[in-house]
Amino acid sequence: MAKAKTAYFCQECGYNSPKWVGRCPACGEWNTFVQEVIEKEDKKPTVTFKGVNLASRPRAIAEIEYENEPRIATQDGELNRVLGGGIVQGSLVLIGGEPGIGKSTLMLQIALTLGNKKVLYVSGEESEQQIKMRAERMTAKSDRCYIFTETHTQNIFRQIEDFQPEILIVDSIQTMQSTYIESGAGSVSQVRECTAEFMKYAKETGVPVFLIGHITKDGSLAGPKVLEHMVDTVLQFEGDRHNTYRILRTIKNRFGSTSELGIYEMLGSGLRQVSNPSEILISQRDEPVSGIAIGSMMEGNRPLLVEIQSLVSVATYGTPQRSSTGFDAKRLQMLLAVLEKRGGFRLGVQDVFLNVAGGLKVEDPAIDLAVVSSIVSSYEDKFIAPSVCFAAEVGLGGEVRAVNRIESRISESEKLGFKKIYISKYNSKGLDLKKSKIEIIPVAHLDQLFMSLFLNS
Repeated sequence: MAKAKTAYFCQECGYNSPKWVGRCPACGEWNTFVQEVIEKEDKKPTVTFKGVNLASRPRAIAEIEYENEPRIATQDGELNRVLGGGIVQGSLVLIGGEPGIGKSTLMLQIALTLGNKKVLYVSGEESEQQIKMRAERMTAKSDRCYIFTETHTQNIFRQIEDFQPEILIVDSIQTMQSTYIESGAGSVSQVRECTAEFMKYAKETGVPVFLIGHITKDGSLAGPKVLEHMVDTVLQFEGDRHNTYRILRTIKNRFGSTSELGIYEMLGSGLRQVSNPSEILISQRDEPVSGIAIGSMMEGNRPLLVEIQSLVSVATYGTPQRSSTGFDAKRLQMLLAVLEKRGGFRLGVQDVFLNVAGGLKVEDPAIDLAVVSSIVSSYEDKFIAPSVCFAAEVGLGGEVRAVNRIESRISESEKLGFKKIYISKYNSKGLDLKKSKIEIIPVAHLDQLFMSLFLNS
């Protein structure tokens, strides 16, 4: 065998170089290059799979007949929504998340609920007995879920040729190792090569493949960035390990929207789907408190009502502090400047702390009206009625701007028992304000909003 050559790979983006360099030319990170032993490409055998060959000759775009991608519907409605309607045949899905967050529990639960499909669960981290113990705690049972503990991809594919699964789950991609690459498991070249082999298998056979991936300290998926470009769908499983709720978020999806969201509750018997997340995102209080406002946001096609909490107090340590959790800090600075300039509130000498309850990260600009209302409520120490919610964007001139999907936001507010909703005056066109069960209050400027809110307080 010819002498194997070595190369240096960036552990952040996967860029390779024949010699060590201090700074990566691709991503700009320092001291990320590691030497790895690789084998010459002409010595690498070709991997082939039995099954449906999806390759075809070049065809004119007008000749191509388009049909909707066939999907496998699971019993998990949250996963179906996040994937865009179900599992696409031949797709490669990467699921990332912090250690202990519940990635393996989620995938094992899905494997057990797909009773009509032959599922192969390949584990490189846990033994068969450990997986059996987890499965015993779950309510779902299946006779067609098979466990295989192996880390070498060639051994896995030999078993697959005889077993012929309908769905393949790999836990995790960082533990897999190909004999065609001489570096250790978890290295950039190994992760990239193993992912390429599973992608080739999925595309040639039409079998959906789920890969579980680790994440780095900064929260991004471990391994080269090219790994996210290779797969069809990237899902992020988020949440606080000390909290029972988990969020399944789409980062990339070639077969659906990237703005969908799935919410679960971690129980002793597995993960429970949360069908109405607005109820868990709104705190229940016996007495009203200043600085609390409810805003309506959209995650994909799903309207959510979230609680915005603000605390405004006099700065006692010189420079006023600006802190936000779950909300863009730069946008908070902008809204504070609007309140200072257009509303006349002296917030330049105040500490402002903002929190989105429930651990959500909000990007919908329709939450702006709830944010400014919450800040002013804390500043004036006057509470907002618990039956009031907000859905509008705030402009730099203090104007209240229209947002999309206003009918869905109003319907969700009405469903949860709210009595009033403040929206933009320009959103009220075409709405029948009298027929709605919830009182719709259109406003055009922040001055009009604050007069209506705190007039009777």
